Amino acid sequence: MSDIAIRFDNVSKIYRLGVVGTGTLVHDLNRWWQTSVRHKEDPYLKIGQTNDRAAKGDGDIVYALRDISFDIRQGDVVGIIGKNGAGKSTLLKLLSRVTSPSAGCICAKGRIGSLLEVGTGFHPELTGRENIYMNGSIMGMTRREISRKIDEIVDFAGVERYIDTPVKRYSSGMTVRLGFAVAAFMEPEILVVDEVLAVGDAEFQKKAIGKMQDVSRGGGRTVLFVSHNMGSMRRLCSRGVLLENGMVKYMGGMGDTIREYLKDEVIQSSFDGADGDEKVLCLRKASVSAAGRDMITIDSAVRVEFDIDVARKIPSLVAGFNLCSSYQYPLARADYNDVSQQASLEPGSYHLAFEIPPYTLAEGEYKIAFDIAERNVKRYTSEKSDLTFNVSQGETLFGNAFAESLPIKSSLIHERWFRSIQRR
Repeated sequence: MSDIAIRFDNVSKIYRLGVVGTGTLVHDLNRWWQTSVRHKEDPYLKIGQTNDRAAKGDGDIVYALRDISFDIRQGDVVGIIGKNGAGKSTLLKLLSRVTSPSAGCICAKGRIGSLLEVGTGFHPELTGRENIYMNGSIMGMTRREISRKIDEIVDFAGVERYIDTPVKRYSSGMTVRLGFAVAAFMEPEILVVDEVLAVGDAEFQKKAIGKMQDVSRGGGRTVLFVSHNMGSMRRLCSRGVLLENGMVKYMGGMGDTIREYLKDEVIQSSFDGADGDEKVLCLRKASVSAAGRDMITIDSAVRVEFDIDVARKIPSLVAGFNLCSSYQYPLARADYNDVSQQASLEPGSYHLAFEIPPYTLAEGEYKIAFDIAERNVKRYTSEKSDLTFNVSQGETLFGNAFAESLPIKSSLIHERWFRSIQRR
């Protein structure tokens, strides 16, 4: 284990579901009286779920983690991703010794610093300065270390004017900023970070990302990072671990891990096969992707391509698509003939490509519904050829999403999106 910083060896964490003792005889008698005699709802009921959030459990035991085994080398920056309830936070809590595993063991070399819930543990009656010393001591820093770094911590948090004011008078954002600043200036051999980039305003998130980059690149520190921001994960992490229902589904490079994760999220990003009457007009295949990238983010151009076969000259041809939100709300439309001013194509096979510029779509899920038809006569596409794709936040912290406010027939959208049509 010379170059191994962290080793998970068949680690499992079990929780008991359903009814458990309340802790006092009076409460237990009250529970029996309310449920068995009066037939009312249990006043001390704890709602228990299986680790698969979509299914109801049959037993009273759930595995939050099950047989987790992998090694992390010293200096690696590892991103842990997965859906809510996959076990990411539980894994970090076990490593940070907040709780203990039910089976297996965890070996770690060096001091561990944890950013699990920044800002928690602050005493509301103490000032910001006093809380820095208290919180830093809890995280393993000596008083001398804290005194040496307190000016940097206060400057990073941006709360210099309020540093000698009780924390109870801070806003929630100020408390979070101060909590992150304390943890960010620790110097542990292993740093555990859980969703800290989801807090604060855009300015502070940018500072937090920069600080995380400094931590990961300098000093050979080992970092475990959990976030739902795939752009930040790809930017900060070299390796990735994908958890699903408490088990490791995939391990590898961060880019490959993200693709494996998004593969289940993207319902249909390509279509291949004849759809419609091949003798007249046919949508042969279609795809949506990020231009020059392996994932669609706010700051990437979205490329929509499709092939059509035209068997005879159609005097009033429709070849385009509608872009809709995940709630089926129409955002915009792009058409071949709106730009070319042509209403028909000669018989043959054609490849059409449209490109949605960067910073057009906000983070979220979108649907592309193709419209291949003879105008006012017959439509040759169906829901089977619709494409669905996700846009993640990427390395930027905002998106314009101006399509929400544009009319569906906007010519500006058509001109900016249309790129090329080629006859095959």
